[in-house]
Amino acid sequence: MSKDKNVAMSKFIFCSLFGIFMFFVPISIEGKSSIPLDHIVSWILKIPYYRETYGLILCFLGVILPFWKGTWNKSRVKMIFSIINIAALPFILMAVFHIGPEALLEKDMIPFIYSKIVVPVTTIVPVGSVFLAFIISYGLMEFVGVFMRPIMKPIFKTPGRSAIDAVASFVGSYSIALLITNGVYREGKYTSKEACIIATGFSTVSATFMIIVAKTLGFMENHWLAYFWTTVFVTFLVTAITARIYPLSQKSDMYFQGIQGNIEQDVPKNKWNIALQEAIRVSANSPTIFENTKINLLEGFKLAFNMALSLMAVGTLGLILAKYTPLFDVVGYIFYPFTFVIGISEPLLAAKALAMSIAEMFLPAVPVAEASMVTKFIVGVSCVSEILFFSASIPCMLSTDIPLTMKDYFIIWFERVALSILITAPFAYLIFG
Repeated sequence: MSKDKNVAMSKFIFCSLFGIFMFFVPISIEGKSSIPLDHIVSWILKIPYYRETYGLILCFLGVILPFWKGTWNKSRVKMIFSIINIAALPFILMAVFHIGPEALLEKDMIPFIYSKIVVPVTTIVPVGSVFLAFIISYGLMEFVGVFMRPIMKPIFKTPGRSAIDAVASFVGSYSIALLITNGVYREGKYTSKEACIIATGFSTVSATFMIIVAKTLGFMENHWLAYFWTTVFVTFLVTAITARIYPLSQKSDMYFQGIQGNIEQDVPKNKWNIALQEAIRVSANSPTIFENTKINLLEGFKLAFNMALSLMAVGTLGLILAKYTPLFDVVGYIFYPFTFVIGISEPLLAAKALAMSIAEMFLPAVPVAEASMVTKFIVGVSCVSEILFFSASIPCMLSTDIPLTMKDYFIIWFERVALSILITAPFAYLIFG
């Protein structure tokens, strides 16, 4: 093996192992078990006055930069985002200085959006960007792709490398998975259709957040494993179905901004050798670790600027509609035929609860906390497998380059909830009789 090949091989092995460790290996520190990246973010969030100062600075920069750079009116989407950014500023000031209407300052309203979503998500994005290159730029995705293509392509219509995104959500979070998806899409390794399927199909809340849902619904003591594995299975089965129906089936097969795509090839034999060759090729042609880190960090902060105000404005509006209007009671009737046909004892309650999932994925767990175990199980699984909600995941996706419209989000959300209800029901009856 030549010296250059040895260097590329060493770079692939070191960078990949380090990336896997940072994104996928839970370690226990001070009684908390999570991935190293999450521990780093947790330490940052504990810095005195960090939440107040970082969030405020980030949001003000998010408002100012589009006007300063003259990009605010370059397209209809940018104009809408600029208006949303300005509309979010009062909510940010309310959160930081604790001023404003009492109803909005309740702990499950603006303080929840700001402290539990805006600041953590916009912290994890730039911090995660520092380590992102180790996952996407030194051959790991190509190496994994060779082995996973026979599974991912026929089932989900995505490349084998997308298995990395799926795992990233469950051990990290949707923000980490979207960070990876957007980075890979921009590099020309996903088509527009593939990026849309991956973003709306694999960007779940983390297993840690699933524990919160399970605790609320009383599954932790005796049914945690059944709940977790049913949720994983239902989420991925629903993704396999939605990838084949409108609107995802109609998305373009073009690559980001028309660039030449990096297409995975079918490898019928010698998978290990070919996977290694692919990884070494990518590693040899990749920029230095410092250069990649610098590029990704800048992209991470750009993404954080875009996300912060969208999360604040859209998330707060969603919670206001859920708490103070009958909107979701009315919307709930679209799911009533599905909850009725599966024969649960509280079909209307479950339907109305799941309608709230578009605002915030945790909300459906609250109204069904005292319902039957079958109803709770169906709602608990569906509120995770639906993936799309306005308090976090949708604004995050809107801030990326992934080509999804608001119409797409609503249609895919409806499809995912309806399918989740129908698929989860047999498991619920099997487990709880």
